[in-house]
Amino acid sequence: MKFLNYLWLLLFAASCFSAGAQGIPVFKKGDRVVFVGNSITHGGRYHQYIWLYYMTRFPGMPITILNAGIGGEIAGQMNKRLETDVYAKKPSVIALTFGMNDTGYFEFLQSDSATKSKEKLERSYQALLQMDASFRKHPDIKKILIAGSPYDETSKFGKNNLFPGKSNAMLRIAGFQESVAKKSGWGFLDLTRPMTAINLREQEKDSTYTLIGNDRIHPGVDGHLVMAYLFLKAQGLAGKEVADFTINAAASKVENGVNCQITNIQSKPGGFTFDYLARALPYPVDTVATGEWGAMQRRESDALKLVPFMKELNQEMLHITGLTGNRYAVEIDGRKIGEWSGAELKAGINLAAQRRTPQYEQAMAVKKLNEERWQIERRLRDYAWMEYDFLMDRGLLMKDDLATLDTIYAHLNEGFVRGNLDNYLKARYPEVRQGWQKQMDVLVDEIYHINQPQKHSFFIREL
Repeated sequence: MKFLNYLWLLLFAASCFSAGAQGIPVFKKGDRVVFVGNSITHGGRYHQYIWLYYMTRFPGMPITILNAGIGGEIAGQMNKRLETDVYAKKPSVIALTFGMNDTGYFEFLQSDSATKSKEKLERSYQALLQMDASFRKHPDIKKILIAGSPYDETSKFGKNNLFPGKSNAMLRIAGFQESVAKKSGWGFLDLTRPMTAINLREQEKDSTYTLIGNDRIHPGVDGHLVMAYLFLKAQGLAGKEVADFTINAAASKVENGVNCQITNIQSKPGGFTFDYLARALPYPVDTVATGEWGAMQRRESDALKLVPFMKELNQEMLHITGLTGNRYAVEIDGRKIGEWSGAELKAGINLAAQRRTPQYEQAMAVKKLNEERWQIERRLRDYAWMEYDFLMDRGLLMKDDLATLDTIYAHLNEGFVRGNLDNYLKARYPEVRQGWQKQMDVLVDEIYHINQPQKHSFFIREL
């Protein structure tokens, strides 16, 4: 599909979708949120990032976010595991996304691609209606339907994995997803168009750019942070500061304080000190490159050039007025974090962007523990892949006995069976799965212990 034709389709689709999200609820204390999807959920990080935001922004409001993604699945397969894999997790919120696999791949290279695409879309639609009927039996569970991250058909990095027309098919799925969500009163979030718009914008500067990855399917860590940003913004969380405070240095008084407490302001030789206690932690954005599930090596911080994450979701603002000097050092707990002019301090410094602050370090410890939890959870999802995408149709769901092993060994060269074998040989034992769950529980308990904001001593020192 030519770029201009695709752009026209994107603009046409925009007229068929409601702007932004449709009633995405903010999570509340005690919520159990289950994200159901394919490999982008199974091996992806967007739900991990969403939980990290809640861990740092609402440290006294523990929630649980659970991964129920399985790589390679279509909507019909997700429907078949609702009872044993989704409802069994006792969710208070379900966030469902599908479409990448439902639209197919190599069919778009065949002469009868239009017919096959129509058949696939109809199967996907019918599966959604079946899930809708199932969800209606659980009125106490909030539902969110997500039109997922897009297939990148427009990047010019090469011709690998290029399936002309797949993007249009995904837009059609997003269309009936929104229609069903609206009719059933679900929340709805469209990721397809906003992320495609980012791709098109960046490709005007670099035709080989992609937010997704070199397989055109799986977003990198930057793409997942964009997904988390769009989700959190749809929940109405943009503009809710970590903290925002103003101190008048000349009068030694607090002029403004949002989500924090400033005490003990004292003049010192060359400057002044005060104590600061916020009610939240900054969101820690990693700068280390990583790549997985076909995604190119990317950094989370790359997302900050694409969406206003820091401006809208990560503001910890320090303002100092009444300064008479030219340049100042800011120290927190005896550690110098940077130098700014009096004018810059008056305009405001976003402490959340300063990686040397003790509160940022505290938040990074939370992040690393959350990543450890996520890694363990992925093992359980790899086990779920073997159970639901290989064993269930053979009548061997959750049997995990020696006959099941014989079946697996007889099909080692099929699909992802060999790649999942080592993990399955461990996870088939319930004691191992229970041990992994206990490890995750310990990590979450530790997170909600160490994420409580601490009081810090500031020294604003004239240079």
